[in-house]
Formats: sequence, structure tokens, C-alpha cells
Amino acid sequence: MKSRRLASFGILFMLCGYIHAQDYAFKVLVNKGRNELKSGNNWQQLKVGSSLKSADELKISENSYLGLVHVSGKALELKQSGNYKVGDLSAKVNGGSNVLNKYTDFILSSATSPKDRLAATGAVDRGKDNIQVYLPKPELAVVYNDEVIIQWDAQIAPAPYLVTFRSMFDDDLDKLETNENRVAVNLNSKNFANEDNIIVEVASTADKNKISNRYTLKKLSKADKARIKTELEKISVTTAEPNALNKLLIAAFYEQNNLLIDAGTAYLEAIQLAPDVPQYKEDYDAFLLRNAMKKAPTK
Repeated sequence: MKSRRLASFGILFMLCGYIHAQDYAFKVLVNKGRNELKSGNNWQQLKVGSSLKSADELKISENSYLGLVHVSGKALELKQSGNYKVGDLSAKVNGGSNVLNKYTDFILSSATSPKDRLAATGAVDRGKDNIQVYLPKPELAVVYNDEVIIQWDAQIAPAPYLVTFRSMFDDDLDKLETNENRVAVNLNSKNFANEDNIIVEVASTADKNKISNRYTLKKLSKADKARIKTELEKISVTTAEPNALNKLLIAAFYEQNNLLIDAGTAYLEAIQLAPDVPQYKEDYDAFLLRNAMKKAPTK
């Protein structure tokens, strides 16, 4: 009888712990504008990382944006000004995935990291005259997706740019000209179909002295690609809607799986989907810094 009581107490303790751990409806991942939260009787400024309970109320100001993630893992964007009851918002959410909670926590922990620590992990100076391409070092240059976006620092060299793709044997595979400091490339196109390792180089056609180092793109092996696909399918339904907040969650997934090129692409897609929300650009810059793909700003 005593052992049964102990077992019952243990189960009750675990259930209480679970309920306590889930004692919120949403967490704030992205915030733009003077949005406010009413918890109890008082209104207070809303901050990234805030936990919202069902009894709380939100006040969204004009020209603002709020990116929330439900306890179930479902993302929710609020763009219209007005007052919202958190309980009503929660009732509209369905089809979430608890797997996303760890990526939510990763995003929030990254957002609250001290800026000095992020700067300290910045990229090694590759030469002041070199164009810095935002790609990782070769051992982390693996790619899962066929479609990737490659971006570089436009401050060091004027447009237009010539992006050259070569094989490991230095054969030209493709060349792209652009006036922007980025290109989108399909690694499954006929030019790259038989290449597992691709060399990338960016040069300014306006200034022949401005050229990047050579960077690498490595296609993921079939076995690793199958493994990542299985993991990605756990969150794919929840993040299927093409909005900036879902792209942020997908970026966290890729970064946690050391797929930095895919993560960078997802960040850039988030910026494109919400160009008027500065935090997405800030999160992308922080991502580049902590993964040594961008030089830390000098003080």
C-alpha cells in the first residue's frame, strides 16, 4: 500500500511539473513597435522572450508587428493594431508541433546573448581588400537544400558583381552577374548536377582589385540528407505557411543541425517576407557573427 501511495505521489509530482512547465500560452519571438501586455491590472511594455498567459491581454500599436509561438509550437503573426485577448488567440491555434519548442528556446537564448560575446566570436579578418562572402569555413559548408542564397558584404566593393562557380578541378561551372550583393542558385541545375563540391568566388567588375577568397559548397551525402529530411518532416506541417516567423524557426532548425548555409538562406527569406521588421535583419547579423561568417564591428 505504501509503495502504491509513493507511486501515485510520483505521478502527481510529474504531472504538476508538466503543467507548471506549460504555464503559458505564447512566447514572444519577434517584436516591432510599442506593443503592450496587460497581465493582471497593469499594462507593461512587451519584450522579446515574454511569456503570455491565457488571461493576459495584448495591445498592438499602429504599424507594429508581433511574432508569437504557441505552447504547441504553432507560430502566429499579428500585424493589425488593436487589443487582443491571449485566450482568444490561443483558441484559434491548431496543428502545432511540440518539437518546435526547442528551436523557440534556441532563438530566445540567442537573442538574449550578450552582444560582446557575439562580437568576440566574429570571423577572422580575411584581408581588408577581400570581399567577405557570408559562407562558413569548409568543414561546415554542407548544404541540404537545392535552392540557396549567397550574400556578401557590399561595403568593401562596388557593384556590379560577377559570381563564379568552379569544380574542385578549377573548371568553370557557371557565372552569374548581379547588381545586388546576393545571388540565388539552384544546386540541382544541370551545371551542378554532377558536382558534390563547388567553389564560389565573388568579384567586383567595377574594381578588379576587389575579389573574395574562394568558398566551398558541399552537397550533403544521401544518408545525411535522408536523416535531415526525417527530422525536418516533424516540423514541416507546422511551418508550411510561408511567413517570416516560420522562416525564423526553420533557420533555427538548420543552425542546430550545423547546416549554416541553409540557415542563412532561411534568414534571408525571412527578411524578404518582412522587410519592415528590423529584428529579422538583426537576428541574421547575430547568426553570422556567432558562426564566424562576418567580421565583428570595430569599436
